[in-house]
Amino acid sequence: MSLDWLPREGELKDHDLWTDEFLGGEAPTVRYELKPVIGPDGEPLDGLYSAWIILDNPKQFNSYTTRMVKGVISGFHRASMDRRVVAAVFTAVGNRAFCTGGNTREYAEYYAGRPTEYGLYMDLFNGMVDAILNCKKPVICRVNGMRVAGGQEIGMACDLAVAADTAIFGQAGPRHGSAPDGGSTDFLPWFLTIEQAMWNCVSCEMWSAYKMLRLGLISKAVPVLKEGDKLVRNPLVITDRYVDDGELVYGEFLRGDAARSAKDFLKSAEYDFGELDAEVDRIIWTFTNLFPGCLIKSIDGIRMKKKFFWDQTKLANRHWLAANMATEAFLGFHAFNTKKITGRDVIDFVKYRRLQAEGHPFNEDFMEAVLAEPKA
Repeated sequence: MSLDWLPREGELKDHDLWTDEFLGGEAPTVRYELKPVIGPDGEPLDGLYSAWIILDNPKQFNSYTTRMVKGVISGFHRASMDRRVVAAVFTAVGNRAFCTGGNTREYAEYYAGRPTEYGLYMDLFNGMVDAILNCKKPVICRVNGMRVAGGQEIGMACDLAVAADTAIFGQAGPRHGSAPDGGSTDFLPWFLTIEQAMWNCVSCEMWSAYKMLRLGLISKAVPVLKEGDKLVRNPLVITDRYVDDGELVYGEFLRGDAARSAKDFLKSAEYDFGELDAEVDRIIWTFTNLFPGCLIKSIDGIRMKKKFFWDQTKLANRHWLAANMATEAFLGFHAFNTKKITGRDVIDFVKYRRLQAEGHPFNEDFMEAVLAEPKA
């Protein structure tokens, strides 16, 4: 059968909205890299790529600055518009952190006390989450370390997550003057039970990659620590499936002397992310062998459930988070930002509640009373 009626190959239109303005340069920044799709024989394929959007601020645990938020938006838009890209990989530089959320120094030194400015920032943050949820390619979160606070939120916006088994997950908002309303209050109830989501949001506990694997938040937890020539599991976490006092403890952190010994090993251990990257390659290879239109429609069908609650609340949360920068966030971020001076990263919560119970106005005297004094 003749196919002469089909359109002929010609010049392609450029649909990319963004330039390189927010990508690359000196850290802190966001890097954008194309990596060839790897076949099961370990060989790269010509002309097909994964797009890696890489947070590059390791000195501050890959926390994102305002400029970096723009870079993430730009990176996901570019991945969407590139016909050669099979999937996007969202990750970060180093072995300590994927992302610990917004840059607390920038929050404390610029946004604290400026609710209108923080509202404008939250418009960008919402745009970052939207860029991930609207990406026209599958998005894999390659969790190379801590995924905490806003880092947890942008990570959960991704379609799949594979993690180094040294990664930890959790929220920090209520402890440091905010609420996890950048996605966690929307997404966590989809991943976890409602009680697990509740406790994870409000307790500010850190949970291990193995615990999150057990509870269904991530797809894989991959060993990345080397002992000699072999990869070994994270020694700080219980990885034997047994019950202690009626409770399954798989994925819980060790305590006491065993924990101290494990932490000593972690400080000097060599990291090898080869197996983690191989797992990412296997997922991308699976995507490569699917019809791209059917693949992204299937993904969007699942995303739609997350997007429903995100879209319902993101604007109201934007306004509350902005207003909160004049009160509790002002205190929380200043306490965290001055911890090297005071030795404490939080306020005196008991004094705060007592002053509040007494009806004390939120003024300079109030703030001075609850913030820690500089160390002698």
